[in-house]
Parts: sequence; structure tokens; C-alpha cells
Amino acid sequence: MNIFLLTILAALLAGIVTSIGIYVINKFARWGKKNVVYFMSFAAGVLISVSFMHIIPESFEMSRYSPIALLAGFLFLYILNRFLSMFKCDEKNCTNMVHGIIPAIGIGIHSFIDGIIYTVTFNVSIFTGTLAAIGMVLHEFPEGIITYLLLIKAKFSKARSSLGAFLAAAISTPLGALISWPLINKLTEPILGILLAFSAGSLIYVGATHLLPEIQKKDKKFSLLAMAAGIIIAIIIIIAHGGA
Repeated sequence: MNIFLLTILAALLAGIVTSIGIYVINKFARWGKKNVVYFMSFAAGVLISVSFMHIIPESFEMSRYSPIALLAGFLFLYILNRFLSMFKCDEKNCTNMVHGIIPAIGIGIHSFIDGIIYTVTFNVSIFTGTLAAIGMVLHEFPEGIITYLLLIKAKFSKARSSLGAFLAAAISTPLGALISWPLINKLTEPILGILLAFSAGSLIYVGATHLLPEIQKKDKKFSLLAMAAGIIIAIIIIIAHGGA
């Protein structure tokens, strides 16, 4: 029960942070656009470090099929994003459906998967779940902002964009955790190890392929320092836990 509560609390926190991102970009658009890259940088540093230094080794110890699942997790999100990118269009030939709602649905699917990852990692151990949550919760802040801006760009009103971003990016994460809990909670260690490796592949994709290109595109002065801070903090936490 304690693990269940921690899982749901982490997923709810992710939803709250996403909602804060939506609120900030709605009320303080200039500040949000200026500083969102630092949240992305820090989150990328944490997610990539945690995946390589803790989650992947942990999953490999639990199942010999974990390397395959690791690759599958990475490719799954890559193929999903390639599929969703088919619906992109240029500025002159976009409808609200294509330019706003379809990408928002894609983010909703991604956030739902985040909820499943919370369930998997916390079922492995509280420490593994906490490490994953640190990076994932932080990356929810820019995700809320991005979803809102996509809907605004598609010419939805501020109110509808806020509601749409909340439904797609915020609610979907705790929903994913709740729906997946009854099944994942009953799995054996080898199967859980496979799912953990799959989750690690997904986390690496989010950090290296989703966040880092956006960080490089924005090219902010201190973004590299923010990413370094995320890496250093993740390393310190992992080493401290290993020595405990």
C-alpha cells in the first residue's frame, strides 16, 4: 500500500507540475518562454544519468532479456513520434485538428506512458522510482508549456488551450499509473526487469531525442550548466545510496 501511495503521489505531482507549466505560460508568457529551456536541460541531465547509471544495470540484473527490452523501449517512442510527425504541416495549410489536437494527443499518449513508468520503477524499488520521478517530474513542466503553445498556435482560445493541455499532459500521467498498477503489481521479477529496461529505453529517448535537440535549438547561455547540474545531482544521489 505504501508503494502504491508513493506511485500515485509521484504521478499526481507530475500532473501538478504540468499544470503549473500551463499556468506559468498562460500568465507569464515571456518568463516561461525564456526559462523553460533550463528545466528541460536539468531534466535531460537527470533522466539520462539515472537511466545509464542505475535503471539499466538494475534491469539487467533482473532479466537476461532486458537488453532487448531496452532497445524496444527506445524504438517504441521513436516510431510513435515518427507516426505522429506525419500529421505535421506547414503554417499555411494547417487545420486546428492537425496542428493542435493531433500533437496534443501524442503528448497525452506519452504522458500516459510516463504514468506506467512510475508504476514499474516504484514496483522495482522506492529508490528506483524516486530517481526516475526526479527527472520525469521536472520534464513535465516544459511539457505543459509545449502542449499549451501547440494549441494556441492552432488558434484555440486561451481557455480551451489551457483545458486541452491539462487533459492531455496533466491528467494522463496519474491515469496511466492507476490503470497499470493492478497488472504490474502482480508481475514476477524477470518480467518486471523487462518492463524496467523498456522504461529505461523510453527515458533515454525522452532525454536524448526529445529534450536535448530542443535545448540545442534554443541555445541558451546557461543551458549546459543546468544539464550538468542535473547530471551531478543524479550521480551524487546514486553514489550516496550505493554507499549506504
